[in-house]
Amino acid sequence: MTKKSILVFGILIAFFLGSCDTTDTHPVSDNPFDTLSVSANKVREKIVVISDLHLGSDISYSETVHHLQRLEQFLNEVRSSATVKELIIAGDMLDDWYVPTRINTYAGNSQADFVRKSVQTNKVVFDVINGIISDKKIKVTYIPGNHDMGFTAANVDIAMPGVNQARDAGDQFGVGVYHPDDYPQIVIEHGHRYDFFCAITPEANESEAPGATLPPGYFFARIAANSFTDPTTKEASTKVPPVQLNDSGNYEQVSKNTYYKLWKHVVEEVIYVKDNFNEPIIVTNVGNYTNTYSINDILPYNSATDGSIQMKLYNNLFTQTNWDARQRFNNVKVLNEINESITGSLLTEYIDKQANKQYFQNSNSDVRIVVFGHTHNPMIKTHTNLSGEDCLYANSGTWEDQKTRNKAALIDQDTLKMNFVLIAPVQSNKKKLNVALYKYTYGKHELMDNEEIDL
Repeated sequence: MTKKSILVFGILIAFFLGSCDTTDTHPVSDNPFDTLSVSANKVREKIVVISDLHLGSDISYSETVHHLQRLEQFLNEVRSSATVKELIIAGDMLDDWYVPTRINTYAGNSQADFVRKSVQTNKVVFDVINGIISDKKIKVTYIPGNHDMGFTAANVDIAMPGVNQARDAGDQFGVGVYHPDDYPQIVIEHGHRYDFFCAITPEANESEAPGATLPPGYFFARIAANSFTDPTTKEASTKVPPVQLNDSGNYEQVSKNTYYKLWKHVVEEVIYVKDNFNEPIIVTNVGNYTNTYSINDILPYNSATDGSIQMKLYNNLFTQTNWDARQRFNNVKVLNEINESITGSLLTEYIDKQANKQYFQNSNSDVRIVVFGHTHNPMIKTHTNLSGEDCLYANSGTWEDQKTRNKAALIDQDTLKMNFVLIAPVQSNKKKLNVALYKYTYGKHELMDNEEIDL
């Protein structure tokens, strides 16, 4: 055998031995999901959680426009990963809430048509997600949030054919709790079921909209959209008419006054607008609502007859009995007090604490890891359950753009928001997990926080 033949033979032997090496089931990859220091990076074992994408049907007012290309890039990383086993979209993916008041959301068409338009508007994102689904290597799970609580399972399937949908009680129910495969001690949900403004609201306005379940937060979102599409200054904004609590011994009146104070704060300090509050501007035609309402139709007022606090819409929500029934309808396990829930709707801390209250401090729960979206406030917090075991709460943040009323403002959107949670076994120990919170900064995975937990 010549020297040249020996060299060629040696190369072939080396190639054959290398190709038969079973110590690593995947080739070396520079995919950021496949190079984690905590993981063995050998098999599909990682869970990616994102939420609050807020993909609207019209980029002139949608909440996520500047981040779309980065979201596409991120999802392509998920798709090409050799070690991600599941992508979970934890609510508020689609959005028929954040629509300026005077716009007819469905434009006289159906919800299915609205979904098709949203898919086309955000084609780069849906193309990748549907590619992940069709590849059948990574499971894709969708959980409803409040901004997409009204979308039927069939219409979600139009957007993402074959996606796994996690819903509590049938296709019509706009909340969901999800346990990833092989992990009953992990719960992922959107988190809106604990929010007085955003929990499903049955039989609230039967005279106006029989069968409607959209909560007060829907109208809040419609007004909020105006605040940014047709901006004004805080000083020039329309002020909320005064309301007086005239019966402090009436618990329902106290709750209505608490509700009024919250509305006054958000309209004058957060989402101020220049609209005439008496003008019918809120075009509905969604979720069994067919009328056009004024802002004053949403706000509390003092009755001219007896001075009590009343409302045109949602007037019957303000007893503890009603709130308890509404919480049970939303499958809340540990019930909350109504006034705390009303004020807590504006406080992310209140929603985040529900993970501890509903799961870790609940003797009927063995859940050790909880992930919410909804608040848009990314975080990881440690807790201890009733058995003294370590528990973790994570919030997956949002992918919406940073909003601004000043259209000329220079905002580096590449450094803002775009968060995700990654759950990965530590060196392939299925019971020892690393829960990490990341920000997608300039297209790179920036670690914000992480904790390990031994299940």
